[in-house]
Amino acid sequence: MTKRTENSKLDRNGRGAKKNYNAISYGTAQGRIQMGQIAKKGDVTTGVGLYTPDAEHQLTLDIDGQRKGNTTSIGPGKFEVKCGSDNQEAENSMILTAVNGDISIIAANGKIRLQGTDIELFAVGEGSSKGNITMEATESVISNSKKFLVNAKNLYKIVTPATGQMIANGVLQIYGKTIQGVTDAVVSKEPKNSNAKFWKVANPGAKLKYKKSALRLARENDQALMDQ
Repeated sequence: MTKRTENSKLDRNGRGAKKNYNAISYGTAQGRIQMGQIAKKGDVTTGVGLYTPDAEHQLTLDIDGQRKGNTTSIGPGKFEVKCGSDNQEAENSMILTAVNGDISIIAANGKIRLQGTDIELFAVGEGSSKGNITMEATESVISNSKKFLVNAKNLYKIVTPATGQMIANGVLQIYGKTIQGVTDAVVSKEPKNSNAKFWKVANPGAKLKYKKSALRLARENDQALMDQ
């Protein structure tokens, strides 16, 4: 999100402040409509504004300054949109489109719920830096369903620095052209053993600390005697 900055030195009577001579306001004690209103700091003109006596309940369409083209709706209560009563299931009843830029949906002190007969997520960016769906949770990511299906074309990877479990109370089937299982026992083996490479992938930055086997020590000793 872009942080909005304002010129704190700007005021309605200062140099550079917005001016107009045709602003108009209609209203009663319950609410008003204003056209051409200039913001308190004099930096933005609101083309049309709809206001209630509560300062936190308003709708504004700004036409210049740092908020040019902005539409802002503020309300202290619930904001509800209901539509599509005349549409069929296959039709689009509500469309929210950002031609450029992000869409942020934030519940500062509550939950975000998505519900439908189906929910589809598509990431269509090109290149390795786009086209990604990212989920982060400070505690848990929980999935409950009849089936959990994952199809990765090139690679899938599940990693934890702590404990990992794979449990099937029925039949557990594992298939691979080659199945490789590695434990930390390879640390004590010679660095050229076939599992050392995989161990290094699982432990980046760590070094193998191995002891030479008795057979290798004997061979090295024999070679040393022959070289004398």
